[in-house]
Order: sequence, then C-alpha cells, then structure tokens
Amino acid sequence: MSHVHEDDPACAVAHGEVRPDTSDRTLVAVFASPVAEFLLRYGADLGFRTLLLEPDPARAAGWDGPKVITGPTADLDGRADVVVTDHHRDELGPVLRDLLAVPSRWIGVMGNPRHPAPHVPALRALGVADDDIARVHRPIGLNIGSRTPAEIAVATLAGLLADRNGRPGGFEF
Repeated sequence: MSHVHEDDPACAVAHGEVRPDTSDRTLVAVFASPVAEFLLRYGADLGFRTLLLEPDPARAAGWDGPKVITGPTADLDGRADVVVTDHHRDELGPVLRDLLAVPSRWIGVMGNPRHPAPHVPALRALGVADDDIARVHRPIGLNIGSRTPAEIAVATLAGLLADRNGRPGGFEF
C-alpha cells in the first residue's frame, strides 16, 4: 500500500517512492583528503556522479572511491560542482586557475572564514583576473559548527543542495 498522496509529489519523494532527477549532477572533490572521501561517498548517495581530481598520482594511489582525474577534463561540464578540500596544498593556485578555465556550475574552497583565503593571492600571482577569482566561493557549506571530516562533508553538500534549489541555506558565518 502506498503512503503517497497523489496530489503531493514532495510526499512521494520523501517516502522514496519517486526519485528526483539527478542525472545531470556532477560533484568533483579536489585533492584526496578525509573530507573528500566523505564528500564523494555522501554525494553519490545524493545522486551525484562523483569524481576525485588529484593532480599528484602518488596521493591518489590506493584511492578506493570514484574515478580519479589529474586535471580538468571533458568530465567537467557546466553542471559540475567543484569543491577544493585542502587549501594548504602547493598546487592550489594552478589547479584553481585551470578549473576556472573550464565550464563548471560552482567552485568553492574549504577553509575557516576567519582566516585569509589563500587561493586569492595564489591566483593573483598567476595573473588570474579578479572577476574570475570572485567566482570561487569561500566559505562554503552551511554554518553548523562542523569539526569532523564527515560533518564538513554534510555541511558542504547541504550548502550545494540549497544553492542548486535557490535557497539561502544558512551560509552566514
């Protein structure tokens, strides 16, 4: 017996009887990290096609997850949500520069909003225009006080879903 009210499609989705169309969703986690592991695992559960972008093959060795790419490829399109999971990597500037040169729906860098954003000077040093730098979101995710990699992944995915659905999502820090 169905619990769905025929006039309430949201109810049908909530009961798992109708699946939302997620065929056009791609989530790219940049840099192999504990947060990337949770982000991609949970993202797949939410219907995203998931990719890890890791420019260092040694860091991707033994990766037990989705497809690994070493740089922007045809796998990225105007519908990709790109999340940089480690803002301390030396490759941050060049990787972001290359990502800004290909179509994506959204690009964000994780990091504490109370600290200066390291991607800004890294991109400026590479000659990236301020308009392009402004396309990189930081902070990302919902302000829920996340501390563990799993919590950070949940907050990030909730923020992406809110953004995609045109909702404010509680980004204020």
